[in-house]
Amino acid sequence: MDDFRLLIDLHKGGARQGPGGDAQTEIALGLTRLDRKAPIKLADIGCGTGASTLFLAKHVNAQIIAVDFLQEFLDELILRAKQAGVQDRISTLACSMDDLPFADEELDVIWAEGSIYTIGFEKGVSQWRRFLKTGGVLVASEITWITDSRPSEIQEHWDAEYPEIDVASSKIRVLEKHGYSPVGYFILPEACWLEAYYAPMQNRFEAFLSRHGNSEKAKAIVNAERKEIDFYRRYKAFYGYGVYIARKV
Repeated sequence: MDDFRLLIDLHKGGARQGPGGDAQTEIALGLTRLDRKAPIKLADIGCGTGASTLFLAKHVNAQIIAVDFLQEFLDELILRAKQAGVQDRISTLACSMDDLPFADEELDVIWAEGSIYTIGFEKGVSQWRRFLKTGGVLVASEITWITDSRPSEIQEHWDAEYPEIDVASSKIRVLEKHGYSPVGYFILPEACWLEAYYAPMQNRFEAFLSRHGNSEKAKAIVNAERKEIDFYRRYKAFYGYGVYIARKV
C-alpha cells in the first residue's frame, strides 16, 4: 500500500481530519448572521468525514453539498449522516476543489474548515467567489501566524510546508482584494488541536500499525504525525488556525 492510501486509512476513522470543534463551528455560524430557518444552499468544501457538515445539517435549514475528492471519506460521512438522522439534508460530491461544478451565484454559503490550504487561500477565495450569490457568505479556516515574529525552526518548517502562511491582517487583505467584506475572525483554541484532533488520532496509531503489519511505511506515517504533534506542542504560541468569515460584495 502506498503512502497516500496509508494516510487515508489512518484518517478516515477520525471524526475530524484537522483541528476544529462543534463549539467553534457554532461561533462561526453565529458570525455569519444567517437566518437559520430560511432555506439556503450550502457547499461544505473539503468536508472530510463530515464533522462540520453534520453540525450544519442539524442547525441550519440548508441543502448541503458535501464536497471531497476522497470517496472513502464521503462514504463515511453518509453513514454518519444516517446515524444522526440528517441524511435527507446532505448530498455528496466527489471532486477536486479547484474544479467545482457549481453555477455562477448558485450558493448562499461556502464552508471550508481546514481545507482551503489544499489549493491555497488566495486561489480558493478568488476562484470560489463566483459561485456565491451577492451577499453570500464564505467561512474558511486557514493556518495563520498569531505573532509578528517566531523562532526560525517553526518559520522554516511552515515556509517549506505552506508558503502562504501569514498573519491574519494579510489574509483579510486577500479577502478584500477579491471582493469580500470581512465580517468576523477568531483563532481556534488549543483544545481544537490537542483534544479534538491529535488525541483521537494518537489513539488510532496502535490499531493502524497492527493493520499494516508494523511495516516501515506505516511507521513512517505515524512518526511524521508524531513530529507534527510535537511541533504544535512546542510552538502553539506562534501559529494556529484562523477562522475567517466574509461576505461577497
